Amino acid sequence: MSSLEHCGAILTIDLDAIAANYRLLRGKLAGANCAAVVKADAYGLGVENVAPALAAAGCETFFVALIDEGIALRRNLRQADIHVLNGLAPGSETAFARHRLTPVLNSLADIEAWSLFSKARERPLAADIHIDTGISRLGLPPEELEILAAEPQRLDNIEVDNVMSHLACADEPGHPLNRRQLDAFRKARRAVAAARRASLANSSGIFLGADYHFDLIRPGAALYGVGPLPGQPNPMAQVVSLQGKILQIRGVDTPQTVGYGATHSVARRQRIATVAAGYADGFLRGLSNRGNGYVGDIRVPIVGRVSMDLVAFDVSNLPAEAAKPGAVVDLIGPHNPIDRIAAEAGTIGYEILTSLGSRYHRVYSGGGV
Repeated sequence: MSSLEHCGAILTIDLDAIAANYRLLRGKLAGANCAAVVKADAYGLGVENVAPALAAAGCETFFVALIDEGIALRRNLRQADIHVLNGLAPGSETAFARHRLTPVLNSLADIEAWSLFSKARERPLAADIHIDTGISRLGLPPEELEILAAEPQRLDNIEVDNVMSHLACADEPGHPLNRRQLDAFRKARRAVAAARRASLANSSGIFLGADYHFDLIRPGAALYGVGPLPGQPNPMAQVVSLQGKILQIRGVDTPQTVGYGATHSVARRQRIATVAAGYADGFLRGLSNRGNGYVGDIRVPIVGRVSMDLVAFDVSNLPAEAAKPGAVVDLIGPHNPIDRIAAEAGTIGYEILTSLGSRYHRVYSGGGV
């Protein structure tokens, strides 16, 4: 991370907003507990700062994707309940036990391996059982669930914490797969009767209603400001702002072009501000000739292609004193939140967050930092 003086752009992460989003989601539950998904370095925002802020807000259960993420999180949160979604990598059992991590078992083979390990330790060890109810990624498929239901002794050496599944279309409330997955999950819950808790809902699943909440919900992107229901007003507080510094102002007139590939042709005299951010920083190339920044309340469109380190904006409508070297353009902010930037880039807010690069100067506000 560069210093504030030397950096090309400043990424500000509001830990109080993350805590407020957690409390908002938890407040929608009646009896269920609220976990937090902090995989991929807390969706790119820095798990070493984000996870303690969530813990201070009352979160006790965390989910990561990889065992190495769990090991790193354990160093920050000594007492948290940490679950690893991608399950058992071959030979990882000892590391799970050493770092007090709970594996999510995604197959009968995973169950067998964890059972044998637990038996060798002479005590049941905690694990989650993941059932695939329709997303066709990880989790026990229907034929393996049938075997497990018929042979529940396969779980004799395992302390089953959660039986869980994952919704494929929760961000589309009217999609028929939501109800089919809910029905399949209810059957799976009965088949894995040994489980202490049941967990189905992700961020968007929370808004499908209490039927989907069960005992534990697992929000991720909504904690970080991504709207849980596309096309509807976003109830989440915005967490991230990104400001890029202007490096140079250039007067350009017809027949000149801007950027690689000459994709922006100048139709009249324009003032072009070149800003220190690009796709190497996660400011995506898909924003070329489509995205916008803001200087104060004034929109400034991106002209030409976003390149690796630079992006150009048309600042012709700004007074000269508002757009000069050293001034900043809001790349993500109140006027252009994560979801709007994502729409302009043809992607989703998740990708915008997890693409945020390491060259930004990062500022954490709130959360006791």
